[in-house]
Amino acid sequence: MTDQSSQIDTDIAIAGGGPTGLAMACALSGCGLRVLLVDAGKDIITCDELVEQAALPAFDARVSALTVTSQQFLQALGVWDLIRTARVCPYQDMHVWDGEGTGSIHFSAADIHAPNLGHIVENQLVSAVLMQQARLSPDLQVIQEDKVNSLDLAAPVSRHDSAVMLVLDSGTRVRTRLLIGADGANSFVREESGFRLRQWEYGHKAIVTTVKTEKPHDYTARQRFMHTGPLAFLPLHLPGRRPEEQCYSSIVWSCVTERADGILALDEDAFMAQLAKAFEYRLGRIEQADKRYSFPLSQRHATDYVQDHLALVGDAAHTIHPLAGQGVNLGFADVQVLADVIRSAHARGENFACHQVLSRYQRKRKGPNLGMMAAMEGFRHVFASHDLVLTWLRNTGLNLTDNLPLLKQQLMRQAMGL
Repeated sequence: MTDQSSQIDTDIAIAGGGPTGLAMACALSGCGLRVLLVDAGKDIITCDELVEQAALPAFDARVSALTVTSQQFLQALGVWDLIRTARVCPYQDMHVWDGEGTGSIHFSAADIHAPNLGHIVENQLVSAVLMQQARLSPDLQVIQEDKVNSLDLAAPVSRHDSAVMLVLDSGTRVRTRLLIGADGANSFVREESGFRLRQWEYGHKAIVTTVKTEKPHDYTARQRFMHTGPLAFLPLHLPGRRPEEQCYSSIVWSCVTERADGILALDEDAFMAQLAKAFEYRLGRIEQADKRYSFPLSQRHATDYVQDHLALVGDAAHTIHPLAGQGVNLGFADVQVLADVIRSAHARGENFACHQVLSRYQRKRKGPNLGMMAAMEGFRHVFASHDLVLTWLRNTGLNLTDNLPLLKQQLMRQAMGL
């Protein structure tokens, strides 16, 4: 933590040291501006330790399904090769089916002549590699185990401009021309700055853990839709093992809250039996399960992403249902656009922190984010319905789409971010 008597003057301060905030910091590296990242957490495990432990069957409970576009972004930041060297799981196929009917659809990377559809990556690995990259950047300063306690939106910089004055928990004062809120779904920056928010609760919880299955996953992502919520098995890769030995998966089981609480209360054997049954034994028995975690599900969307001297990215601006695993990909897309807007404005001598400039970011990202949110909400409603006509329509639609190669190829390219 920083000396309580100190004050830091910077051009850009980023609140939040998750993958989105760290990516934001790295994306601004080398643009000629001073950047400060404030992270409430601390390093749980280093990048080197993760690489050393890659062959051990111990996985982070939280994973992300990174699209090809997100992979390319991380490549541009100079971190993808290290992530891949440590441990990632490319998946070549995806199988989705209606657990209440007969509809199903199968996607294969081979159909579009691609090596894979994306990669399953542990969140702690992405964060560790991005943090290492941030610390190697001479124009980035990182403060950990500290967070924004208060902010003043009218701190003067000169006769012609103002800034945001932050006070951290440690007492450190930070004066910055631009504050970027990357501090998650319950963003302090968003709330304290008066951004209006549209939100609603799903009445669901997501249960996440890592399991070992009787059968190998064959590098296929699988998802079963049920009235009570979707259940996804995302393949994980252990370096040095043969394909037939790749039996670990990360699960995301979204359930109505009452059912989720009942599942969380089960002992390990009962949980594994329930999980295998809910997944229709597609991968045989569940032989091992790690500690279970859960979090409530809600949808949030800030009506604006920017104000003078303020911008929101990732979950601070929008959160969606995890059924398609698109949250981190939307966050990385926000970061790419905002970094490009800031870099271009600064290079032209514009005030990169003013509302007029920052609005360019909002115009480019608000539409795609709302579109993805609407699509996920539509999926959720359609598969949660007990209506017999709607059940027949969704099953017919899945089967029809599965037999239309050109449409499937287009859907795959969109899901990959291409």
